[in-house]
Amino acid sequence: MITAGRDCFTESVAEKLSWFKQATFSGELSRATQESLQRLLEGALDEEINAYLGISRPYERVGPRDQRNGYYTRRLETQRGTVPDLRVPRSRQGEYEPQVFRRYQQRSAEVDDLICGMFLQGVSTRRVGELLEVVTGSAVSASTVSRVSQVLDQVVAEFHQRPLEDEYQYLILDGIWLRCKGAEPGRKVVVLAAYGITEDGRRELIDFQQAASEGEQDWARFLGSLHQRGLRGTQLKAVTTDGAPGLIAALDLVYPLVARQRCWVHKLRNVSAKLRVRNREACLQEAKGIYQAATRAEAIRRFRAWGAHWQAEEPAAVRCLAQDIEALLVCFGRPEAHRKTMRTTNALERAFREVRRRTNPMSCFNNPASVERIVFAVLYHQNTNWSRKPLPQFTQKS
Repeated sequence: MITAGRDCFTESVAEKLSWFKQATFSGELSRATQESLQRLLEGALDEEINAYLGISRPYERVGPRDQRNGYYTRRLETQRGTVPDLRVPRSRQGEYEPQVFRRYQQRSAEVDDLICGMFLQGVSTRRVGELLEVVTGSAVSASTVSRVSQVLDQVVAEFHQRPLEDEYQYLILDGIWLRCKGAEPGRKVVVLAAYGITEDGRRELIDFQQAASEGEQDWARFLGSLHQRGLRGTQLKAVTTDGAPGLIAALDLVYPLVARQRCWVHKLRNVSAKLRVRNREACLQEAKGIYQAATRAEAIRRFRAWGAHWQAEEPAAVRCLAQDIEALLVCFGRPEAHRKTMRTTNALERAFREVRRRTNPMSCFNNPASVERIVFAVLYHQNTNWSRKPLPQFTQKS
């Protein structure tokens, strides 16, 4: 089975299945492989029970501890196919238990590892069952995949508790709301998440935490955990947020000296909501020119020109942008190559879209633990991909 101390998630699903690309190219070879596997397992079980009973010769039936009592057959799914009628020896007193698999276990530990591996690679619970049928010749239900994936709970707990390096120069913070079963119908929980970028362009979804709201206390609890585990903020150049008041207040407590970049995407959505439909496209297009400027001075000039143009007809939209203009221009204090990445929360939003994709077939989560597993699986999959692809604009000196 999967254990917290074992690095059992580094092997991709493609690598795990590579053996089968050769071993199952025809039905005949698949059957031969299955028969060989059955003989191998049954031989190992016979040797094991003989050693357990203290029998020196295969035909002996009585040993000093117990005696043999024939066989029973069982089905066992392994990574190299399903053995439908494996002969398992038993003892008279019933105390012998095979070490090859646990009592009542229907799948080998390798298969459970494979299920968890596919789950972590972003495969839905329903799709895991279909793919596993190709490998082992036997499908598993979505509920079985969910049950097996519960072994990840300890891994998730250790992920939340691991020490953090104080190496991030940019931090992006946001939350996603998810439906979760509870006493109250339509109950939702918010998952607060942190995304970081290091000086050498390595990006990482650092951690997440379930909360009841996006209020100051919930954000302060989450950020405080990051701080206590090592993310002191000594290397932070800016933190990008959607401007939620609770998050801003929490940052004042935990990272008070770090500059705050207001997300341009969220702000322009707010501006759009205050515009007349006939003016929406033209006004927003002109506003986008502000952050596309080459310098801060040019951005300020464009902002003033935009405000003068739309003040008479769209005063509410102009006020909405003006009240956060200083936070919106923080990105101009950073190298030009970095601005596009750190002026919005888009990087985190894309990860959230993957969470939505995984959860769309579900009406809601069954419990908070299932939320943890799905979100962790998405984070793990994203981080694995990103670890091999540092952002090129950060690897070059600006």
